[in-house]
Order: sequence, then C-alpha cells, then structure tokens
Amino acid sequence: MPQSSQASLWNALSATEDLSARFVYGAEASIALGDLVAGSTLYGRGDELRGLSVLVTTTNQLTTASALIELDGIVRRIVLCPPDLPLELLPYVIDSADVDAIVSDRPMLDLEIPRAVCLVPCSHEIVPEKCERSAQHQTEWILLTSGTTGLPKLVVHTLTSLAGAIETNSTSADGVIWSTFYDIRRYGGLQIFLRALLTGTSLVLPGAHESPADFLSRAGHHGITHISGTPSHWRRALMSSSAHLIAPRYVRLSGEISDQAILNNLRSQYPQARIAHAFASTEAGVAFDVNDGFAGFPASVINDTPHVEMKVEDRSLKIRSDRNAIRYIGDSHILKDTEGFVDTGDIVELRDDRYYFVGRRDGVINVGGWKVYPEEVEAVINRHGEVQVSLVRTKKNPITGALVVADVVLKAPSQAVDHDGCELKHDILLLCREALSPYKVPAVINFVPALPVDETGKLARRHA
Repeated sequence: MPQSSQASLWNALSATEDLSARFVYGAEASIALGDLVAGSTLYGRGDELRGLSVLVTTTNQLTTASALIELDGIVRRIVLCPPDLPLELLPYVIDSADVDAIVSDRPMLDLEIPRAVCLVPCSHEIVPEKCERSAQHQTEWILLTSGTTGLPKLVVHTLTSLAGAIETNSTSADGVIWSTFYDIRRYGGLQIFLRALLTGTSLVLPGAHESPADFLSRAGHHGITHISGTPSHWRRALMSSSAHLIAPRYVRLSGEISDQAILNNLRSQYPQARIAHAFASTEAGVAFDVNDGFAGFPASVINDTPHVEMKVEDRSLKIRSDRNAIRYIGDSHILKDTEGFVDTGDIVELRDDRYYFVGRRDGVINVGGWKVYPEEVEAVINRHGEVQVSLVRTKKNPITGALVVADVVLKAPSQAVDHDGCELKHDILLLCREALSPYKVPAVINFVPALPVDETGKLARRHA
C-alpha cells in the first residue's frame, strides 16, 4: 500500500488486479469490487468536497463503502458515523470534528446543525465516476467509540494506521472469501472491509435487520472461507439452526474476552477451521492474535510480537505501534501516555507463563472493598456444559455495597423449569466456589431467555 502523504484507498485499489472477479455481497444488493472502486454514490459532487471535513452517515453499507473509496485522499477528514448513533448526538459530532459537509442518503431536514454545513445527498445506486481522483491529502479517518459520559469519543486514524496489520503482498488470499458479523462503520468491520479490498478478496456483509440465521445462510451460499465476529456474535450464531450452513477455514473472534467455552464450542462446530482470537481496539489498533486454541495468550507475546510493543503495568495491558490511533479529537481525553503507549484498560493476570484477560478496569464491581471483574466470573460460569452464555452484574446491598448477580442463558431452557432449576443453580455455584474467591461467587443466579447485545456485537453491560 502506498505510504506517502499522497496515498489513498483509491490509489491502492486501482493497482489491484482482477477486481472484476471479486464481489462485495450485501443483504439487498451486490457489486463487483472493480465497479465499487470505479464508482460514485455522490451524484458527481465529489469535487465540491475537496479539502473539507466530511461526515458520512448512511443507511446502507455499500453506499458507505463507495463513499469511503471516493473521499479518501480527496477530503481532509472523513467522520464515519455508526448506524446506531442517535440523531440528537450528530450536532455534538459535527461541532467536535469541525464538519464542513454531511454525506447522507437519509433526510436531514429536521436536524439541528450548530453552524453552516453543506448537505450532500448520496444514492444507493453506485454509478461510474468521471471526476479526477488525484490524492491531495492524507485523510484523517474519525471513528466513534463509546464514551463514559454518554457522549462518543472521536478517535483519529489514518489509512496507514488502519491498514497496518494487513499484508497486501501475500498470495494466501487465493480462494478466500471474507465475511464478518460487524458493520463496516465500526473498527472491527472496517478492518475486515479493508482487508478484503486491499487483498482483492470477496466479502459478504450482514444486513442491518438480518437475523443470524438468514445471514449465516447467505454467507454459506456464497461459500465464505474466513469470518470474524465478537464472542457474543458467535454464541448467537451457534444457537442458530443455520450454524451448519457455513464451513469456514478460519474463524476469528475479537472485541470481547474469548473464554475457553466459546473456543471449545467453535472447535466442535467447525473442526476443519483454524480458530483464532485477536486483541484489537479502536484506540490501540490490531495488536496480536492467538491461534493455539486456548483462552488468554502466551507471556512471550508481550516481547515477541513483530511491529508491536507491549507491556503490562498495574495489571493493565499497554500497546505502542504504528497501528495505534493518532489521538482523540478534543482535550477531554488523553489517548497515549508520555512514552506513546495506549493504555487499553484491559486487566490481565499471569498464570503459569500465560496471561489471561480478567476484565475491564472501568467495569469492576466493588464487593465490600474487594474487586470483582464480571468477565472473570462469566468465564467460569460458561464452562458449565448446560450454559450457553452469562452476564455478571451488580446489585446494591446495604452491607457490602454490592452483590454479584449472574444472568444465565441455558442451552436447553427446559432445564431451568425442572424443580425451578435449583439443582442446576447448585451445580453452577459449586463450579464457581471451586474456581473463585468467595467474594466473587454470585449471590444470585437468574435463568433468562436471552441477554442484551449492543450494536457493536458485544454484551450490553450498560444495561446490566
């Protein structure tokens, strides 16, 4: 991929051979990569946006894909709006990112814009583009991620930092068809989108309102070989009657802690596949992946990962590489420490020369002064053969300040009906007592039909 200040996604793709034989398959429509690269969704108005800060907010992933290819290198800044961002937060994003223009395929007449911003309509139909696309900027890509105040944090990347982990000169892409449960307007989905484009492979994208069963059926129809998602995505997929319709060679998990139970279940469902779990975040970028079939990662990963520096301080994993985001927009958040490391906020624990993720620093439950990381308790509960997935949360208590409560989804819900599930609850508690300190053992276990999953594909802990 070009590394100069004049580099752009369009330049890189234009140098890729045989794009006409590769496709991006959406739920409603599909397009050859060659047509996507040569096409436009902006009604020929791309030239008007040169040098501007442009917010892209679309309802269709193919429309987003076309706009990204067309605008990178042309505009000063692309602000990529996730599909679930409430419209009332758009003025905050527009003001924070100094947005000059909005590219959208939806009506904006009722939107209160804090200052003069040009509205540029885009179409779901991608037509041949005739404008000059010479790159003039190293465009900043702004991704939105959750903020602790309820307002999104605006994370600055470049195409170079986003594509830093992608090997574009590899022949291993032959015969590969990628797919992902993620939306490409988020970091996880954008990584797979760029990987497919820059390596010249086809890509199957999920529909906005497509059920897991329908998506897996369509992915199987297109013969996907490589597929990524969060552990929560995969738990839902394995519960689907369509799980057997795909036969991947490579299954990738990221975005949440991959416990041993989900890794074992995927190995059982897809014995022919290589099962990998990766550590990546919007701020830290792609750091490493683990391919040995076990939860956690070998201690050697800290010092022996090419192109990535890592260290553990105060049990928190810190990462420095050219894949890191550049900065946050605004002064309220600091991305990197004085040495240039991004503190991921992910707490790890070393056991027998292997690190295990135990939870997020900002998700800890305080039980009488003792710290409980929900993910650590969930990993134990999920080991039980009858458990599909669990979510550990807190409940206020006048004595200890908080109690640990576990909501549990069973593989066979009828088990919970028999004798009110008392025997099964006893078995789960026994498993917890054998593996956890007493203060970490749930005081209450609830059997529930399902757990909330947010738009990123992760368990919705803000609802817990």
